[in-house]
Amino acid sequence: MKPAFFLMTFGFGAMMLAAQQVRAQPSNCADHAQVVERLAQSYGESRQSIGLGSDNSVVEVFASPDTGSWTITVTHPGGPTCLVAAGQAYQYLNEPLAQFDTQS
Repeated sequence: MKPAFFLMTFGFGAMMLAAQQVRAQPSNCADHAQVVERLAQSYGESRQSIGLGSDNSVVEVFASPDTGSWTITVTHPGGPTCLVAAGQAYQYLNEPLAQFDTQS
């Protein structure tokens, strides 16, 4: 379970790093409604998860269970929605939370 926790932590860290870099690439940004509509129409993707970054930016993962395509977006407070990453082979995992020994 420790490797899975490490990978999950690394993944969130990579998302936050990518979210910081997206500010330098405004061409990948648009109004939130437009981004959501385009992802749905062009790729069949819908929102699969959502989270709040440390700078109050909203991080969303969109994916298509049919095609396996996925996209990560970041919306900064008062700003547009920006594409951060995209890819293939999305898999939904419903893994139980790891149990840690608090007695040690």
